[in-house]
Amino acid sequence: MNKVFPKGEDGCIAAGPKALPGGEGAQACTTLTNRTGFLCRDRRSCIPASGVCDGVRTCTHGEDEDESLCRDVPHSLPRFLVARCGDPASWIYADQKCDGTNNCGDCSDELSPVTVCPACGPGWWRCPSTVFIYCGCIPRSLCRDHVQHCSDWSDEYACPGP
Repeated sequence: MNKVFPKGEDGCIAAGPKALPGGEGAQACTTLTNRTGFLCRDRRSCIPASGVCDGVRTCTHGEDEDESLCRDVPHSLPRFLVARCGDPASWIYADQKCDGTNNCGDCSDELSPVTVCPACGPGWWRCPSTVFIYCGCIPRSLCRDHVQHCSDWSDEYACPGP
């Protein structure tokens, strides 16, 4: 399932290497995919940030769809669940940042100067993408498939493939 970090002696809930203030309002956790999550009231279930206010009650008690949380999204969401895009009027859930997909529509969730993401992971190839859904990396599964996915054609001639 997901990593759940109990409260420490200082009243904080550990979320990976970071700690957030404890108490009733702090409901942060880190998912198994090392993404920002929402800690359910049972303190055991950690759901991805994008699973909050999505119309599906995922937490046992349904707190991920609570009226007070979902009444004015994104303003009513805890700040740790929200990431801003290059366009100040646009936002995404925090777990969608640096996931390899163009969630903001302008790649600001994947590329500098708005976002600093780690280099492409082992299953990805860095290139200037021609596919709108990807920004600076494409899945290696798209390499050497006889279809241009990189503007420099490196996905067909330089990428070692999956």
